[in-house]
Amino acid sequence: MPRMLDVSLEVRAEIGDEEADRLLTGDDAPGSYDCTSCRTPGDPETDPTSTVLFVGEETAVLAFAHAACIPSQVVTVSEEQLQGAVRSITGDSPTPAPAPEQAPGEVPQAVPGGQAVLGITSGLVLIAGELHPALVVEPTAPIARPGTTGPGDDFLPLLIEQGFIPVTDTDEVPSPLTGWSVLLAGGQLHAVLQPGTEGGPQVAWWQAHQALSVTDGWRAAVNKTQRVLVYAAPVGSIGQQPREDLLRDALDKAASNGKLVAASMPLAGTQAA
Repeated sequence: MPRMLDVSLEVRAEIGDEEADRLLTGDDAPGSYDCTSCRTPGDPETDPTSTVLFVGEETAVLAFAHAACIPSQVVTVSEEQLQGAVRSITGDSPTPAPAPEQAPGEVPQAVPGGQAVLGITSGLVLIAGELHPALVVEPTAPIARPGTTGPGDDFLPLLIEQGFIPVTDTDEVPSPLTGWSVLLAGGQLHAVLQPGTEGGPQVAWWQAHQALSVTDGWRAAVNKTQRVLVYAAPVGSIGQQPREDLLRDALDKAASNGKLVAASMPLAGTQAA
């Protein structure tokens, strides 16, 4: 009997008392599972386990996670994001190749003013002796402000207006950004979410066309801190760096040139620390 399974009140409200009780008595709970966050095995009979309900527009998927990785909760995502999460959770799509220390990925993004592509690189950043999971965002072309066609690059001003803070010292943890979060499901990176309009649900600011793999070290770090440091720089400021020390050097240089902004974000569905 899975006595160590946690079904939060919000999950119970979504799935109903009958299904929640069936989970708690073991009728519908798995004998074992791969944690939806860290992707390592778990057993609800021996490991404190959370039920995590991913809810889209038309579909809902119940997943399981170590309670130490993520609490029992409801995570609202778009239907497209949910389908991607389902494929990574169930293994119905090919698994991407193991990621290097950084996992670069370039996916089309509806950036204001053009058809630019945002490059996303994951890596670990050392701050005050602690490793922090980080994402570095850099477009492949200048970003124009909506309604303009000029040659200027408004990428950083647009992000500053959203609440990102200019970075002058990379040895400081960026400030939390309210309403933004990072969607990690099936141990892979799916999206960076921003607040919806007029108090609506979060929408994707960046979304992977195919979920991006991250390293075991990156997952371990995010499971410890429950937040991701997101850095952004204009085109040509960072580049695809083959090692994390070179990535840090590029971040330091961009900061010294006044070309770096950042924010810290919780995992989707969790509260910022």
